[in-house]
Amino acid sequence: MSIEIIFLGTGGSIPTKRRNLPSVVVKRKDEILMFDCGEGTQKQMLLSKVGINKKMKVLISHLHGDHVLGLPGLIQTMSLLGRNKELEIYGPLGIEDFLESISKTVQFNLNYSIKVNSINEGKILETNEYEIFAKQANHGIPCFAFALIEKAKPGRFYPEKARALGIPEGPLWKKLQTGEDIVFKGTIIKSSQVVGPPRKGLKIVYALDTRPCEAILELAKDADVLMHDSTFGNDMVEKANEYGHSTSSQAANIAKAANVKKLVLLHISPIYNKNPYKLLKEAKKIFPSSIMPKDLESIKI
Repeated sequence: MSIEIIFLGTGGSIPTKRRNLPSVVVKRKDEILMFDCGEGTQKQMLLSKVGINKKMKVLISHLHGDHVLGLPGLIQTMSLLGRNKELEIYGPLGIEDFLESISKTVQFNLNYSIKVNSINEGKILETNEYEIFAKQANHGIPCFAFALIEKAKPGRFYPEKARALGIPEGPLWKKLQTGEDIVFKGTIIKSSQVVGPPRKGLKIVYALDTRPCEAILELAKDADVLMHDSTFGNDMVEKANEYGHSTSSQAANIAKAANVKKLVLLHISPIYNKNPYKLLKEAKKIFPSSIMPKDLESIKI
């Protein structure tokens, strides 16, 4: 099963004509995982045709406006468009107060329930298929980076082996494919007889608004995709450090040291509007498997 990553907003600080504020959607099966929700995210979500009534979790890295001010609009828009499924929101201490103050001061009908979770470092949620971990980034205020780590998946299913055992195609095949042993004509058939060894799950890391730091390096170890703060270029290293951000070269060094497969440069400063690919060029010198997506572009892994 592939995962699709859709870049709803790739800029930072203020929206521009080319780049909306930070928000990334990870689509896996019938679920949406959204990382950050800058202003205008609901419009980007509609343009990308993600869907507004799917199982959904929103993870907010920190409470700076460019990462969270799109949340009230998204919540209201989804209600107006008929969402009825519960929405789960995870964020740092203060996220509950933020949403509560919005609900008290901005009056609108809500057709679905919202579950808000204040998080700390460590494992913040777990399902049957994946876990999400949070680590403190180095930004100046409480700010979390996230790692989505899939659990091991069943190995490759060999239909010819199942047929050789006389097992008919259908529900029994499905059970064996998902790792379940079965009883067929009085004989126990182990899943391992027709399924290869387990496959490692995918690992996706989201680390925006951070200086280079050991915590992110550790979190990103062996990731399939690392989305990293790349606000500035080599010409503004001191400013990046002053404001709690990274250069694209620093992001590339983290990706190289962490042995990731692909680096995604995000949170691009508006000062590079005329020549954003300067940052990509600097990153590629260090880590060739770097990309700088435009808004609404996507990748599958």
